[in-house]
Amino acid sequence: MSVSSWSGSVVAWQQELDTLKQRLGLVFARRELRASASAFLDGLLSGVERKTGWLMAEQAGLESPYRMQSLLGRSQWDADTLRDVVRAYAVEALGDADGVLVVDETGFLKKGTHSVGVARQYSGTAGRIENCQVGVFLAYASRFGQTLIDRQLYLPKDWSESQARRAAAHIPQQQAFATKPTIAAKLIAATLDAGVPCAWVLADALYGSDSKLRRMLEGRGQPYCLAVRSNHCLRFVREQHVEQTDPETMAAELEPEAWSSHAAGEGAKGLRLYDWARIPLSSRPDGQWERWLLIRRSRREPDARAYYFVFAPAGTELSELAGAAGLRWTVEECFQRAKDDLGLDHCEARSWHAWNRHMTLVMAAAAFLAKLGADLRRAATGKPNERSPNPPIAA
Repeated sequence: MSVSSWSGSVVAWQQELDTLKQRLGLVFARRELRASASAFLDGLLSGVERKTGWLMAEQAGLESPYRMQSLLGRSQWDADTLRDVVRAYAVEALGDADGVLVVDETGFLKKGTHSVGVARQYSGTAGRIENCQVGVFLAYASRFGQTLIDRQLYLPKDWSESQARRAAAHIPQQQAFATKPTIAAKLIAATLDAGVPCAWVLADALYGSDSKLRRMLEGRGQPYCLAVRSNHCLRFVREQHVEQTDPETMAAELEPEAWSSHAAGEGAKGLRLYDWARIPLSSRPDGQWERWLLIRRSRREPDARAYYFVFAPAGTELSELAGAAGLRWTVEECFQRAKDDLGLDHCEARSWHAWNRHMTLVMAAAAFLAKLGADLRRAATGKPNERSPNPPIAA
């Protein structure tokens, strides 16, 4: 094997991009729309610093941004249909029985008040309350790579309850207010219904603290490892009384021998080693499933801990739980690449449909890059690109 074969210098990326464009083209009924979508995708993948209509029009050799703006706004095509194509393409590239779904939200800072969903709200991107939009996203990650596969804009109540703002932003009437965990449950359920292979569902404490989301996953027999806050209230029935506690208190009562060291994936400086322990959350025997409180402890600062609710097949090893918990970082890598390189946060359009269209086209570009990376990994290991062991993804 030569260096060029595994380094990527001879990857037939243009051929792969043409193949993707053909698949995406089925969503666009008119030839002009297919050409505009192709040019938009080229612009997202180009070195243009800002992925705006004007700059990408210049990149495509167009005299005005009309076609780029029309693609997001006035034209007739369905962003959810395109999302289904992108998801199927991504899972064909990355799909694996040990793959995971990771849900998280990200913010898009805005200066005005007219962009759909914009409000003074907390943005994890800024780390504080800002004037921004917030989108809930779903990523898929496996040994072959990771990419975003679904999205939904969070609508604050000021937007969902204002008919004037809804009309101005063309928000569909059926789009009611929904909390972020409710949105996450919808995205996860739709993805599982589509047959995407998934060993674990992962999320941060905003979602892990939501009992409805956990019950939905348990009802489907879907393992999860969801972060939870240290002070989350837990109640246990002890004979004739109810005992109330929290994850931090439970962890503090563990004996030293309860902890063992496992890696939580590989970071920039090598394997990320932590101490781990788990405590059963149910006294009722279940031959099929187990529920745990999983604790991660820094080896350098023992008081620095993270907590997770786990729903796992009976007999699952602690090392498997640690490995699953450590994969939540993959969605952050998806956001970083999509924003830094592909313009996820460069959307200038104000309407509901335009936001969904922009995000889905960026997801297509990200899936293309993930596919190239997956092909390189398979070439390096000699593993052919086999179809997922699960049923084909529903389009």
